[in-house]
Amino acid sequence: MTIDDAAIERLVREAQAGDPWAFGRIFDAYHGPIHRYVASRIRNLTDAEDLTQAIFVKALEALPRYEARGIPFGGWLFRLARNTVIDHVRTTRRHADLEELLDRASLDAAPDVVALRRLDYDEVAVALGALTEEQHEVIRLRFFAGLSAREAAIAMDKQEGTIRGLQFRALATLRRALGITATVDDDA
Repeated sequence: MTIDDAAIERLVREAQAGDPWAFGRIFDAYHGPIHRYVASRIRNLTDAEDLTQAIFVKALEALPRYEARGIPFGGWLFRLARNTVIDHVRTTRRHADLEELLDRASLDAAPDVVALRRLDYDEVAVALGALTEEQHEVIRLRFFAGLSAREAAIAMDKQEGTIRGLQFRALATLRRALGITATVDDDA
């Protein structure tokens, strides 16, 4: 579900005033992207689900103190998610594992399709290993979570131009590592 910034800000004000339905709509709008982002960082999908719920609990608790200050609510929420994931990774010392995402995508696939996906996974995993941590984070936020460059900039506490530069360099590194020469829209 996509809701524009003005509608989100209205829902935030209503949720701050105690309307549980408004927070439910916020949850519905952001749960999928937040969960995809967390799952791209956390090895265990059960942990990712638990952490996603914890992020929304933290958001609900912090909501009375939230002030837009020119930052969209989604950016604030993803910054909260990013910080929560960083804290979790620091305490558990576990990192993202794309294979678990592949396994979920392969549940209903034929064995030959699964085998080809695993070959692709291995190539992508090696290519992702060539990225810096900041480049990897931009890829997670932009493509796993589906954030705009502006939202990713807010989540990472960086300038939008820096995010675009990190994304450009990350995609160029991935293309080289994967042997892709075709032009791809880097601003997807």
